[in-house]
Amino acid sequence: MGTSHIFRPLRLQRGLIAFALFIAPGVTSPVQAQAGAQGEAEAIVLRPLSFFKVNDLDFGDIIPSNAAGTVTIAPDGSRSRTGGVTLAGDGGEPARFAGLGSFNRQVNISLGSNSIWITGPGTRMRVRNFEIGSTPTAILSTSPTRFRITSPLGNYNFPVGATLEVGANQVPGEYSGTFTITLNYL
Repeated sequence: MGTSHIFRPLRLQRGLIAFALFIAPGVTSPVQAQAGAQGEAEAIVLRPLSFFKVNDLDFGDIIPSNAAGTVTIAPDGSRSRTGGVTLAGDGGEPARFAGLGSFNRQVNISLGSNSIWITGPGTRMRVRNFEIGSTPTAILSTSPTRFRITSPLGNYNFPVGATLEVGANQVPGEYSGTFTITLNYL
């Protein structure tokens, strides 16, 4: 059975911020320095018949206007808009999940709710039309959708996109919420 996963914050922006770097004049002699840095290493060891979140759903940076609109992140990562919303900066990304089952095993996938609300400094926004990146893609709902694990090793991964409803004059800031994906191995 799956678990609840959290959206990465949505950032609404107005305008641009300029950054400047000032270098102190008069440095005439070369400076030698030695520095060290540390990196991180991570691994996930899966138990059979499990799954986990790889990354959160991110609608990216958007600019609202005096007209409502939508932003959609498709399972393939493409981003589109309707109405009074402008897409800014880097695009977002779909949520991604991965797991381990067994070859040819059937899996039912469902949502905890067909739509959710994300909250932030302004009026809450609705997220709907969760879509799984299967072949062909399919809209997820609270009714289970059945898939078959086709990898000979039993491993799998899948993206999930959705549509965000942005209100007219939406207050800029970070908005977040959670949605639940449930997997039942049959």
